[in-house]
Amino acid sequence: MTETVGLHHVTAICGDAQRNIDFYCGLLGLRFAKKTVNFDDPETYHTYYGDGLAAPGTAMTFFPWPEERRGREGAGLVVGTSFAAPAAALGYWTDRLERAGTKVERLVRFGEEVVAFKDPDDMSVEIVGRASVAQVHPWANSPVPAQEHLRGFSGVTIAHRDTAATARFLVEALGYRRVGEEGDRTRFETGDGCLADRIDLLRTDDDDDDRGGRIGVGAVHHIAFRAPDRDTLYAHAADLRRHRIEATPIVDRAYFHSLYFSEPGGVRCEVATDVPGFTRDEPEEFLGQSFKLPVFLEPWRGRLERTLPPIHDPNA
Repeated sequence: MTETVGLHHVTAICGDAQRNIDFYCGLLGLRFAKKTVNFDDPETYHTYYGDGLAAPGTAMTFFPWPEERRGREGAGLVVGTSFAAPAAALGYWTDRLERAGTKVERLVRFGEEVVAFKDPDDMSVEIVGRASVAQVHPWANSPVPAQEHLRGFSGVTIAHRDTAATARFLVEALGYRRVGEEGDRTRFETGDGCLADRIDLLRTDDDDDDRGGRIGVGAVHHIAFRAPDRDTLYAHAADLRRHRIEATPIVDRAYFHSLYFSEPGGVRCEVATDVPGFTRDEPEEFLGQSFKLPVFLEPWRGRLERTLPPIHDPNA
């Protein structure tokens, strides 16, 4: 078994691209680190936000699909994306979100305080106050004071009617450890216990198939697990075959190499390498300031620049 050290990124679907940027970068203070396109659907943006480098474990990414139907959180999907913050920062975040007109709910889960809210497309987001937080790459131009910065992901919550197969997969194929249970929620952890290390499985009793989760605007499209390099990616591919999980060939995504699969409960997953990262085509100080395309899409540049809507970084 090849263990993962946690999540690499989370990719979701939004409606209006600029509204999404204003929320995650302007309000939550993430860095707008890369403006490119969906390599498989080039007439769609693919935007990346995160810490100062949008490093693995901090990268929140979006496909803006304004014409797509609304998604619905429910069984078979990721139903919550959690960011980590110092426990002392949750008062700041409650105040900042409420001042911006975002309704928040304060709750306690597994002994930790959580600020729960919805993004502009009604996707569930949380900030978890953790006793230990990762030392992420700082970004001096964030509108959020340094001591209150989000420190990458805490983890995600996956909902299934029957969580047993996914639980076995997390433990036996990815090296997660079952660490606790609270009501219908079971927690799994991996890695060093700080950065993007958690998966919560939430058992739902909803028996109405029509009310299961549905991919669309406001839903998580897929989650990606970390692999340090291509050799580890090949090892994960072999592990997936042993568990009779069908995966794609390894593909070059410019900033990482990836393979894709669905876990036993149907959630779309990826394993992505830490390297080469987002500075391969922009220096750190200029991340996100240019429209970047892979070599094979450069002939499309003129057309894409004419047809894609203009977007900008509110913190530039």
